[in-house]
Amino acid sequence: MKRFYKQVARAQTDHGWRVELDGRPIKTALGHTQEVPTEALADVLAAEWEKQGEEINPALFHKRDLADFAIDIVTPDREGTNTKLVAFLETDTLCYRADPDEPLYRRQQEVWEPLLTKFEQREGIKLDRISGIMHRPQPETTLAALSPKLGALDPFALTALLTMTSLAASLAVGMSALEDGADIAALWNAANLEEDWQIEQWGEDHEAGAVRSKRKADFINAWEFLKLTQTGI
Repeated sequence: MKRFYKQVARAQTDHGWRVELDGRPIKTALGHTQEVPTEALADVLAAEWEKQGEEINPALFHKRDLADFAIDIVTPDREGTNTKLVAFLETDTLCYRADPDEPLYRRQQEVWEPLLTKFEQREGIKLDRISGIMHRPQPETTLAALSPKLGALDPFALTALLTMTSLAASLAVGMSALEDGADIAALWNAANLEEDWQIEQWGEDHEAGAVRSKRKADFINAWEFLKLTQTGI
């Protein structure tokens, strides 16, 4: 698609901020008016439009895609989004360990256990650790305890959380990224501990490395989106 606009601007609305192209508000993928909660996010969305060349490249809309998802998908079905998030806890990467006599188990204990313990303490919950690949349900009280906190998040925060949790295969990692001062690089490395271990043993495949780099970029992009929607930084 060729670039069809000349001027990009942002405008404040009764409910937040929006980007306008030649004075017309942008619509989401499903046709809703794209209104976002902070001026900072509107600035970033406007910059994505300004950076487009003569041909529109959809791959450059990193934050716009998340904003559209928050408005089109999460807003009308917050309960469904919360259900998806809680379901990740049932197979949370950080809860599934190697057998105690394996070297990988020691690495998991060193990296995962402090992170998971802090998560339990913050949320007032207890998670079962499982050795091996056999599934074991987490306590119903744990799942129920997380629902109110998830329900208190706005659709934009939920979108960022769902993205990070999906990429990390861990709700513990995703929710830890919501905390002030979160070390996003350390959280991503924790989520990929087993993959890193395999690379140490056997080396890294070039194509797999490219996929991993893309996933990491998407994880960081979601975290940046979260910060823009919450603090305006």
